[in-house]
Order: sequence, then C-alpha cells, then structure tokens
Amino acid sequence: MPVVRKTYKAVLLDMDGTLIDSTKAVEAHWKNFGTAHGIDGEEILKSSHGVRSLDVIARWAPEKANMAYVLELEAAIPRDNGDSAIALPGAKDLLHKLRENNAPWAIVTSGTSVLASAWVEKMELETPPVFITADKVTNGKPHPEGYMTARKMLGAEGLPTLVVEDAPAGAKAGKRAGCDVLGLLTSHKVLHFATQLEFEDQPDWIVPDLSFVKVLSAGPEGVELEFDVPEVPIDVKELKMPVGMPVSVDLAE
Repeated sequence: MPVVRKTYKAVLLDMDGTLIDSTKAVEAHWKNFGTAHGIDGEEILKSSHGVRSLDVIARWAPEKANMAYVLELEAAIPRDNGDSAIALPGAKDLLHKLRENNAPWAIVTSGTSVLASAWVEKMELETPPVFITADKVTNGKPHPEGYMTARKMLGAEGLPTLVVEDAPAGAKAGKRAGCDVLGLLTSHKVLHFATQLEFEDQPDWIVPDLSFVKVLSAGPEGVELEFDVPEVPIDVKELKMPVGMPVSVDLAE
C-alpha cells in the first residue's frame, strides 16, 4: 500500500460523510420535506449530499428558500433522528490530535450552525477553532467561499492547505479554493468523483476513511500527515483518476 507524506499549514474538514455519518437522519429529513411539499424525496436525495439545505430548497420549493425556515428544519434533524448517526472511523482520533497540539484546523460544512453544533455535541467531537457553516457564507459548495474563508481565518492563505471531503461538490470547492483535496469513500464511489467532476476538480488522493490518515506531527505552525493510499486498479487509471482508489471498488455503481 503506497504511503503519502505531506505537510500543511492547515487542515479543513467537511463534517457529514467525513467526520460523521448522519445519512439515515438526513434521508428521513428530506423524505419528510418531500412528502410535505408533494415532491419525491428520492429525487431530492440524488443531489442533496454536500449541498446547503437553502440551495436544495431553492431548487425544489423556492417559495420556502429562506434561512429562518432552514434553521427550523435543521434543528429538528438531530433531535428527531439523531440516534441513527455515528462518528466515522478515524474521525475522533484525528480531531483529538489536532486539538491537543493546537494545530490550525477547521470544519467547513453545508449544515447550518444550529445543525452542525448539535452534531458536534451529540457525537462528542472536538470543537474546531474555526467553524464555517452554511449560514456564515453567501455561496455554498461547490463554490469555494467556505474553504477560502476558513483558510483566511487560520492564516493559511497562499500556504499549503488540505481539504478532506467525501462528496464531489465539496471536492470541487476545495480544489477551487486552491487546496489539496483528500477524498473519502464514505458516501460516494470512485466513479462518482470521476464522472461528476472535471479532472482539475477531482481529489488528489482518495482513501476509504480517516482511519487511513495518521498525524505524524502537529503544532501551531502546521500538520504533517501520512495517508495509507490503496493501489489503483486498471479501470480507474483509464478514467484518469488520481492515486488512491481501493481495488475492491465497484465501478458499475
């Protein structure tokens, strides 16, 4: 298994699908929303992952697309369906090492501050020094505003920065913000990154989850990381994907 070692001024992490898996809770949320508005919830779910609720609602029920309504909806997700959420492998260990060494890091999420803060508390995650939520930016992912804002707040503008993402929209946002991107296969398959993104917006590496990422050293000046990157199968190479896809990935799905 190839090993990649990189040093960064800051590490910026997505939340849902990267640090936690709230899939069941969020799916129930969008299905309920669809039922209430006469929309097929399954259709909403096809394009909602990694995208702000405000932007999803603007597409399907534009008359409801305001932040007050979004905050009301998202506050109910952890309360009503939070018991189905879990912390993903490697997430708590990585965040603990970043926090205990005062390393520059941030969470940049498409969730609102109400939702994201509730998940941090419920999942017992470390609170980041910089927390960028949907209600703190004008443009959601795949726009790079969130990651650019976090980078600036951490003093990492123009310096090597890593974005960790599980969704194509987030990967594109990270690349457009000028960062390296580590993709995770916690919610999407390799084929999704390959077919939904232009080559320049695809992750630099892809690993199964954060348990494949090790903190070698960390401090206020930056973080040295090691990625255990699985070998690339032939069919993925033909898609012009970056290094790091597990051989077992099913490209048919």
